[in-house]
Amino acid sequence: MLAAGRMVGFLDSLMSQEIAKLMLGLPKGSLEEATLQLFARAGFPVVKSSRSYRPSFDDPALDGRFIRAQEVARYVEHGFFDCGLTGQDWVQENSADVVQVCELIYSRASAQKSRWVLCVPEASPVKTAKDLAGKRVATELVETTRRWFKKQGVECEVEFSWGATEVKVPELADAIVDITETGSSIKANNLRIVDTLLETTTVLIANKTAWANPTKRAKIEQIVLMLQGALAAQHMVGLKFNLPRQALDKVSAALPALRNPTISPLSNPDWVAVETIIDARQAREFIPTLKASGAEGIVEYPINKLVY
Repeated sequence: MLAAGRMVGFLDSLMSQEIAKLMLGLPKGSLEEATLQLFARAGFPVVKSSRSYRPSFDDPALDGRFIRAQEVARYVEHGFFDCGLTGQDWVQENSADVVQVCELIYSRASAQKSRWVLCVPEASPVKTAKDLAGKRVATELVETTRRWFKKQGVECEVEFSWGATEVKVPELADAIVDITETGSSIKANNLRIVDTLLETTTVLIANKTAWANPTKRAKIEQIVLMLQGALAAQHMVGLKFNLPRQALDKVSAALPALRNPTISPLSNPDWVAVETIIDARQAREFIPTLKASGAEGIVEYPINKLVY
């Protein structure tokens, strides 16, 4: 009986651990590869087979699914996911009642915010949104676009477009609302930007009930800390070198350090060891300056995470 009781207790423990798992919604599609790379740098490697929507985590406290970014906010709001990564635009589009924990500015193409823009063909006579009164506008971001035109006092027909929106004008629509990071795809399709509806970036959102759970909230905050650390480090490098003590003041004044550099004495009292973190783009300019100042043993090394 005692053994049986212990077995029941063991099974109950396993079940409670399973229930306590954090369910994570990851964006499938254009953000998928960038998200996998970010999680790997943050210390949460994710393994996914080409035919599966269920990722494998090496952290037993995590579980999740890959799903289109457009749907993540709804599933987080309804509690299928405890938290997830999606765009601010899709949170707004779905009017999702969720907790926005933090912004994570990363994407497939650049480390900058994306924009939803109103576009027309280069030859179009349309100059402002008001010129589209009574016209047809195609977009994937339907509800947000309708609200925006209403705010502009413009009545037009906004219809849903599933991908490749830029091919709809001018034959199927008078204008489109599409997302862009650099504007290159807009120009490549001979389109002209009339106005910007909103800027958007990736956000980590949480279900309100999960966020109120101390255990789940602590896990979400751990993930956020590591993801932000990985993003902060992506353009930074560590730099260390030995320097004649007499050159220290001059080099310190020119050093583009994150904070004051770490300076340590060496066995030779006329020399010091210096270590700092700088922007990778500054290193190419600063290393020759160091060499000219008499520095030796200059080492540049990558940074995986930088937590402020």
